Amino acid sequence: MSISLSAIQAPIARELIAFDAYFKSAMRSDVALLDRVTQYILKTKGKQMRPMLVLFSAQISGGISPTTYRSAALVELLHTATLVHDDVVDDSDERRGFFSINALWKNKISVLVGDFLLSRGLLLSLDNGDFQALKIVSKAVKSMSEGELLQMQKARTLNLDEAVYFDIIRQKTASLFAACCEAGAGSATEDEHLREQMRLFGEKLGIAFQIKDDLFDFGSDDVGKPRAQDLREHKMTLPIIYVLNRAPRAERNRLVSLIKSDKATPEEIKYVVSYVHTQGGIAYATEKMNALVAEAKAFLAAFPESSAKTSLLQLVDYTIDRKK
Repeated sequence: MSISLSAIQAPIARELIAFDAYFKSAMRSDVALLDRVTQYILKTKGKQMRPMLVLFSAQISGGISPTTYRSAALVELLHTATLVHDDVVDDSDERRGFFSINALWKNKISVLVGDFLLSRGLLLSLDNGDFQALKIVSKAVKSMSEGELLQMQKARTLNLDEAVYFDIIRQKTASLFAACCEAGAGSATEDEHLREQMRLFGEKLGIAFQIKDDLFDFGSDDVGKPRAQDLREHKMTLPIIYVLNRAPRAERNRLVSLIKSDKATPEEIKYVVSYVHTQGGIAYATEKMNALVAEAKAFLAAFPESSAKTSLLQLVDYTIDRKK
């Protein structure tokens, strides 16, 4: 039986409550419109995976300090800013089951809100002299932008091999996971080896997290239809790359044509999904994901046994067992 997220959070339950209060304070603005939008963001927040990683990484490395809370807030502010901007870029009307900011307040306000969150995170670090955390997280945001642009470039031709795929998701997803763990550890210890172990742990976890998201695309929604959102957006995910590299030329050309098409019918999308399943794409991606999970857990071996270490190990399993 899989463990619940609340049970995993237990060793930092009080710290998460303190972080929530701190984060709400960091989001506050004297501009009524901006404050209304940020309050909406707070009401629609996700699982807080990234602040959890910062807090756990600090706890396992020596202890949570005021710098830890600021590092967690920095990460969450910059992450939230990127989500707001992503919804504008993708013209998305929904985020986590709620209306997106651009759906409610349109693109101009959304971009400015994202800019406010970005600047708020930067000032939070600068005002407190948290230059190490700022450097770590800024490098991650740079990688995220480059990863997204590389993915857009490759989506035009569907010319993507496995090495490039892993480079993309390491930049666009895993870099922020790695930054969370490195910044958290950095707020608790000056031991460079431990910081690097936590950074690598976060990177492996982030890659596994993204592969799990890839696999969701080949599942079914509540009425049994393939989700296939990545396919409709012409994104090359690991299951697709695997089967394309092994398909006979004629079949590969057909699959590429369907993935490229903006007019593929539901039946054609279903055919692509079925082909990926029957030709081993799902099994291969799952195998890769499980291998990354094992690598991530191995990086925690350098740390003594503790409730935080146990929760981090459980969080790894939760990441690949989650249903959404």
